[in-house]
Amino acid sequence: MAQADKSLNEYVVHDLLVGIAGITSRAMFGGYGIYKNGKIFAIIADGELYFKVGDGNRADYEKYGSKPFVYEAQGKQMAMSYWQLPQEMMENKDQVELWVERSLAAQKETKKPKK
Repeated sequence: MAQADKSLNEYVVHDLLVGIAGITSRAMFGGYGIYKNGKIFAIIADGELYFKVGDGNRADYEKYGSKPFVYEAQGKQMAMSYWQLPQEMMENKDQVELWVERSLAAQKETKKPKK
C-alpha cells in the first residue's frame, strides 16, 4: 500500500470528514474504501480521492473537470464510476458533506438487485 494513500486516508477520515457521523475506512485492493454507516461511497487509490458518481451527480464532477478512476485489466483501460473529488471540495469541509450524500445516492442508484 502506498504511503500517499495511507496519508490521504488519515486526512480524509480524521480531518476532511471528521464532522460526518458514521465515517470509516478499510484497506482494499492496495488502496482504501471510505464508508458511511457501512455503505461505500469513496475510494482512495494512487494518492487520489474518488467519490461514487451516477446520473444525479456526474455534472458536478464534469463542471470541475474531474476524471473517473481508470485501471488496466487484461490490457484494456477500465473506467469505474468513481470520479476524482475536485480540489475545491478537498478544501471545503462545509460543502463536502453534500458531496458525500450525493455519492451515497449514486451508490444506491447503481446497486444491483439481489437475485
